[in-house]
Amino acid sequence: MAGMVDWILAKRSGQELPADVIRQMIAEYTRGDIPDYQMAAMLMAMWFRGLTEAETVALTEAMARSGSVIRPEDLPPGAADKHSTGGVGDKTTLVVVPLVAAAGVPVAKLSGRGLGHTGGTLDKLAAIPGFRTDLPLPRLLAQVHHIGAAMAGQTAELVPADQKLYALRDVTGTVDSMPLVAASIMSKKLALGAMNIVLDVKVGRGAFMPDLAAARALAETMVAIGTRLGRRVTALLTDMDHPLGRAVGNALEVKEAIAALAGHGPADLVDLALGLGSEMVAASRGISPQEARGHLTQLLRSGAALAKLEAIIAAQGGDPRVVENPDLLPQAPVVEPVTAPDSGWVAGIDALAVGRIAMDLGAGRKHKEDVIDLRTGVQLAVHVGQEAVAGRPLAWVHAANPDAAAKASARLRQAFTIAGEQPPPRSIILDRVAADDPTP
Repeated sequence: MAGMVDWILAKRSGQELPADVIRQMIAEYTRGDIPDYQMAAMLMAMWFRGLTEAETVALTEAMARSGSVIRPEDLPPGAADKHSTGGVGDKTTLVVVPLVAAAGVPVAKLSGRGLGHTGGTLDKLAAIPGFRTDLPLPRLLAQVHHIGAAMAGQTAELVPADQKLYALRDVTGTVDSMPLVAASIMSKKLALGAMNIVLDVKVGRGAFMPDLAAARALAETMVAIGTRLGRRVTALLTDMDHPLGRAVGNALEVKEAIAALAGHGPADLVDLALGLGSEMVAASRGISPQEARGHLTQLLRSGAALAKLEAIIAAQGGDPRVVENPDLLPQAPVVEPVTAPDSGWVAGIDALAVGRIAMDLGAGRKHKEDVIDLRTGVQLAVHVGQEAVAGRPLAWVHAANPDAAAKASARLRQAFTIAGEQPPPRSIILDRVAADDPTP
């Protein structure tokens, strides 16, 4: 009877693994019947040989069913979900979830903690005093039914196969396999039950995918998986050469998200939130993204989206007063300006450099066990395309002590490119990938 060694040899020789083999393999590995050393060999074979679309779909479905599953019927009708591949200053979940929920589209959003320079939604939410992200699934679902949205942490009962496989990929040099990345992301989306899924695939210096071609390939793979499994999936490719918005750091990003929901956030953040949100609402309601965007814009202006964030915070034990008074969020004891050495136009801000500076200030993790300083980070005074004036701030460093501020300031100044001419405007949304109606 064929077993793991036979499957490894078959994949190593370039054969396509049948769906029933992939299902059995994932089930046995999740139970602990297949040791890590054999699964590591299989992952390396997959990395070298790749996976066909049929294999990727089978792997995604098997991973999604490896633990508890939220069925579409467990959620209110028309529920939508979003996922971002992560970037510097990416606080869009904090804006999109209440905005879309205010439009009547339910969202059960499960997120993770950050590792490296990209940060995590759970870390940002932790900056809100009292906010609980450890919601059991029954409570999360009840909250979505009651107020239309919840933002919580991923639980061990959902997609345990992905948790085991990702930990193994992380130490075996197989993280950057396109099919494995797609299966990891989409298995979690499928397990969460929403029929309408919108993906934010970041492109550029501060993103997992550095170039547009690779990002488009990943987006197309994920859209194909979702479509094959009966979900409506749309992906937006979005710019991450420069930080998103002006805030990079957990409490700073919450404050900026509140400003965006109040109608006066940075233009690029608001534009991206409206773009992602309009895709979610359009898919849920069967209207055009343009019509959905107009409705969402009104919700920002009316204050309904901000009120929805306040309701989410209150429901999850947080202090809702932060919506009216963001100064209740943690604040760094040292805030130092970083001034422009010359006058001119801001032609570039290196997102990767800014992300690493924020991480070194304490806003991110180099290792999973690191404790984040929610107060620290970087706040931009000017963005790409705006004018810099010699001696005036380019940014502010929010640090735990003067020494950390001084070290970060010297590096941060180098992240800015000042030119003699204003650069041409660039859209935050670079491309869109979607399929026709899903075919179960």
